[in-house]
This record gives sequence, structure tokens and C-alpha cells, in this order.
Amino acid sequence: MGFASFAGRVFFASIFILSAWQMFNEFGVDGGPAAKELIPKLDLAKKHISSQLHVNLPDIEVRQLVATAIILKGLGAILFVFGHGFGALLLFVYLLVSTPLLYDFYNYRPNEPQYSVLLGDFLQCVAQCGALIFFVGMKNSMPKRQLRRKAPKQKAT
Repeated sequence: MGFASFAGRVFFASIFILSAWQMFNEFGVDGGPAAKELIPKLDLAKKHISSQLHVNLPDIEVRQLVATAIILKGLGAILFVFGHGFGALLLFVYLLVSTPLLYDFYNYRPNEPQYSVLLGDFLQCVAQCGALIFFVGMKNSMPKRQLRRKAPKQKAT
């Protein structure tokens, strides 16, 4: 079971590792294509949140947001491969923040072509969140290894 668990973690984390690597290679001076895709979605989300809460939100540097995403995905995936719960937490935080922002199916009508593509990607990220929660739950349900104490030797009389 140990090897199968490790292989499953490698396959799961490869999604995040390869994505972080691609974002890192394309980063450039402006944040790369990820920043260009994120700018209009972030503006729309800020506009919606500020209208609902009646507050002005500060400007967010998209380049720093992309760099944070690279770090969360890369570091989280590497730690996850080695079975650390903190890696799962980093990936979960990344998915929790990025999923509703990137896959904004709720801004489209069901008859629009973007709706089904975005909804499918959104649900895939929700499933990944579920897998991470399952991992942490299984990790916490296993009993910790206890050090075995050697039985005291009987003294010869």
C-alpha cells in the first residue's frame, strides 16, 4: 500500500507541479499569460464584492498574485508528494482562492458556450479539494507510530 499511496500522490501533485512550472517559465516581467487572463476576472470580482459590501477594495498587484499562486502550487505539491499535510493545506488554499475566480461560470447563462466549459473546470477543482480533504482526513485517522518500550529486564537473584 505504501508504494501505491506514493504513486497516487505523485500523479495527483503532477497537475500542480507542471502547472506551476509552466507559469514560472512564462512569468516574464508582467506575470505572463496567467496575469493577462486574471486581470479582467479579478476586476469583475472586485467590482462585485465592493458593490455587495459597499466598500472600496484596494488594488491588487496581479503579478504578485501569480507569483503567490506559483509558490502555493509548487511548494504545496512537492510537500504533498512526500505526505506532508501542510502541502495539502497549501494546495487547498490555492484551490479555495483561485477556483471561484478563474472558473466564473456564474457570470454566464447556461446556454452560452463558456458556461459548460467553466462549470466543468470548476467542478474538477471542487473534486480536487475533496481529494485533499480526504487525504488530510485519512492522514489524521491513522494512529501515530508509538515507540515501543523495551520490557525491563528481570534482575537475577
